[in-house]
Amino acid sequence: MANLIQSGPARCRDRIERGHIVAHRIENSMLTRLPFAFAALVLFAASAAAQEIPAKLALPQGGTLLGKYPAKGVQIYVCRVKEDANEWDFKAPEAELLDAQGVPFAKHYAGPTWEAPDGSKIVGKVLADEPAPKADAIPWLLLSTESTVSGVLAGVRFVQRVNTSGGVGPTGACPMVGQEQRVDYTADYVFYK
Repeated sequence: MANLIQSGPARCRDRIERGHIVAHRIENSMLTRLPFAFAALVLFAASAAAQEIPAKLALPQGGTLLGKYPAKGVQIYVCRVKEDANEWDFKAPEAELLDAQGVPFAKHYAGPTWEAPDGSKIVGKVLADEPAPKADAIPWLLLSTESTVSGVLAGVRFVQRVNTSGGVGPTGACPMVGQEQRVDYTADYVFYK
């Protein structure tokens, strides 16, 4: 009986040690594969991002990515007299940009201007445009910007508008000068310092 008692704990100890060895081998195997998996993921993401942005909209002087923010809002069009007819003309955007947690990052309005909750602002100037891949979407843009000296948007030099959906203005003659039409749109805005 004493032999069974002594051999029981020894047998358990042996199984535990073998279990630790197996777990250690699995852990080492996972750790050696992890960097390769991470590198593959980074390369895939970088190539996917590079494919998304047309060459025409690439940054002219490099830049440091601040972030990519989804926006939802409207493109506002107004009826104006052009030559001898009334036509729809673009007036301004009105949208809200959110961060990854769904918290408001900036509001977007005429200028084109982006204003963060901390009061910092940038005003853009279109450098290049590219038709959107979707037929019913406003063009993709590359803009240079001037920014305020402090705040989250301080130092932002470029903005790309990509992944647009909707926002295309009405066509043809409009009924009454001054009448506005608001067209829903979404887009991603990518900010670079």
